[in-house]
Amino acid sequence: MELTDLLTFSAVARTGGITRAAEELNTVQSNVTQRVKALEAEIGTALFERHSRGMTLTGAGRRLLPYAQRMAALSREAVIAARDDGEVKGPLAIGSMETTAAVRLPALLADFHRRFPAVKLSLRTATTADLVTAVLDGSLDGAFVAGPIEHMDLAATVAFREELVLVTERHLKSLAELRAATPEPGPTALVFRTGCTYRQRLEQVLAEFGWPSATRFELGTLDGMVGCVAAGMGVTLLPRAVVERNDAVSVHSLGAAQSRVETLFVTRRATHEYSALRGFVSCLHGQEADIAA
Repeated sequence: MELTDLLTFSAVARTGGITRAAEELNTVQSNVTQRVKALEAEIGTALFERHSRGMTLTGAGRRLLPYAQRMAALSREAVIAARDDGEVKGPLAIGSMETTAAVRLPALLADFHRRFPAVKLSLRTATTADLVTAVLDGSLDGAFVAGPIEHMDLAATVAFREELVLVTERHLKSLAELRAATPEPGPTALVFRTGCTYRQRLEQVLAEFGWPSATRFELGTLDGMVGCVAAGMGVTLLPRAVVERNDAVSVHSLGAAQSRVETLFVTRRATHEYSALRGFVSCLHGQEADIAA
């Protein structure tokens, strides 16, 4: 069983299609197709179901995936560990929620780059669920996610504490005004895709307000989210630090159970803690004085 075949299989499973997997792997579609077919022939069963919307895993594919992910992670870790001579250099892949990347990370990343310019740092933004999966499969070395996270293979450190607020269009100055101006089904909930912890919190808040069936509208960027709220399209839930200086929207405080959330930095417990990651963690600890109480 070729490692390259398993890496290709994992990419197709993650992206849901040959074209997107080829783009991610920086290769041609025919090469991806050939490697998937070779792996299926070796195992003796189909690993994907092909349909018009892309490709989904069969039962055999779902059983194979965690092994393929572990082998890919071990392969990447082995190369990095062998090259790690104690000098802080080489690649480092970090993930983050988009809100954290926009508000909390610029100073941290700038500090890290000043201290360790030989590290080739990459940053990927995604939902908490996708980031956790990426850390577990080794495609990310660490990630900033919304807590709580409890997984036996992950180590978690509190990086920031956030207050979530309900964000509405500017003229709605109170929750009472929001209720009065909203039709019975409730406002449109502007959310990131499934797997976003803030989306889950917003759905809980709207259910408590009596709007469990409010329409969801997914957006891919933070700027798009805030812009749509300002335009009167709906409401969303974001950290106060993201929107408190934005005069185009109104923010509304919520109860502690709804508003308090910790942003965690998670890494795999079993991974080799190589120099670049240790350097990043040291910079993160240096930011602890900035953590909101």
